[in-house]
Amino acid sequence: MSANLDIPSQEPELETATFGGGCFWCTEAVMERLEGVLDVTSGYMGGENDHPTYEDVCTGRTGHAEVIQVSFDKNVITFDELLDVFWQAHDPTTLNQQGADHGTQYRSVIFYQSLKQKELAENSRDRLDQSGVYPAPAVTEISEAETYWMAEEGHQDYYRLNKDRNSYCSVVISPKIKKLGLE
Repeated sequence: MSANLDIPSQEPELETATFGGGCFWCTEAVMERLEGVLDVTSGYMGGENDHPTYEDVCTGRTGHAEVIQVSFDKNVITFDELLDVFWQAHDPTTLNQQGADHGTQYRSVIFYQSLKQKELAENSRDRLDQSGVYPAPAVTEISEAETYWMAEEGHQDYYRLNKDRNSYCSVVISPKIKKLGLE
């Protein structure tokens, strides 16, 4: 008879991060593939309207950015590691644009949840600028998190549910995931 050696697993230590890096379908598809990321939802933050809809935000008049809210276990992946992926997953040097998507809703933004996240984000952006990875400095906004408005159900898990049915997924999202070595 062998003894039952139940080794207690470490409880997740949850933290939330909020990023905007263009289309939320793209950033969601990237972040949800990272070990230690427990949940990613698409939504809106940084604007004036309560309960904004996708149609509202697409006008560019609400002030909201398309963002993702990431719940992660900081025992497995750190906020700094998420920042490293964030910088690689979009072009942080283009103002209010990612590829063919134009408007303030597609701006590069980090909405920090704590002063520690703010400090880490600013330091990470400074290191990125000093590295010369991009020919221009990052224009990424670093602002305090505001009310997060979850996007409509059809925008959640978009890539996973539509990758074989939507050309945006095959033309824009799939190459990005492959470039980052996540597929």
